[in-house]
Amino acid sequence: MDPHLLRTYVTVARLASFSEAARELGYTQSAVSQHIAALEQDLKTALLTRRPVAPTAAGARLLEHARPLLLRLEAARAEVVRIAAAPAQGLTLAVTATALDRRTAGALPHAGVTLTVLPRDEVPAAVASGAADLGLVDGLAAPSDPLNLPDVAPLTARGVAEEPVAVLLPEGHPLASRDGLRLGDLVDARWLDAPGAALPLDRLRTANGSAGFRPTLRYAGADLRTLATLAAAGHGLALLPLSAARAAAGTVAVPLTAPRVVHRTELLHAGALRGAAAELAARLDVTRS
Repeated sequence: MDPHLLRTYVTVARLASFSEAARELGYTQSAVSQHIAALEQDLKTALLTRRPVAPTAAGARLLEHARPLLLRLEAARAEVVRIAAAPAQGLTLAVTATALDRRTAGALPHAGVTLTVLPRDEVPAAVASGAADLGLVDGLAAPSDPLNLPDVAPLTARGVAEEPVAVLLPEGHPLASRDGLRLGDLVDARWLDAPGAALPLDRLRTANGSAGFRPTLRYAGADLRTLATLAAAGHGLALLPLSAARAAAGTVAVPLTAPRVVHRTELLHAGALRGAAAELAARLDVTRS
């Protein structure tokens, strides 16, 4: 299958519009229609209904394959360009909201850094596609175990930090005076659904091996101060790295004692490191706790 046709198909399916897809891709609407027709002829099946524009059953299945295929092609292009190009002077870093602690931030170069905060599942794709030189991604893991990351391309992951996790409670909460909390005792508590700022609820369910952890408010941002404000106002609990939880105003951080999990941060890169990226990786390796 021609990747240009695949890219057109994915864009039309995402926007549910031939005209919007043409505008985004810089094609005429007629060209977009021809791309879809050529792909359907190649596969000998209809991929989209026209009114409304939506994937057929076969088209939906193709989407599942097309997105990772296109990302792999972008990753291959970025890798070749990276090898052929002169070393970049700056450093582009994609991070999750709670991956950049004070120690890691202190290892960054003092100039030439562009930092972008992304959702956890988007950091590997940013590194694979060349949009970022390095990625810092975090999550829950058993001590010394690697994170379970999306398989978007051949990436190298290095563990750079591990620390305890804590439950973020409002001041005056009945459990705020505890020395520690078990995750299993909080299954039926009210939780903040804040996957961009706190550890995601689906990871809590996996770690505890049970359902529950009912969200009462969804926060779609990545700002930790906003998350702390919501927790302090009693809208729900959140799980954070202990250092971040202790810094949240108006709240109490109670360490999680069971199950035995840690907040793990990993550095992601594609291919051999050079220039500022190699220097940062070396600093993080040296300063690793």
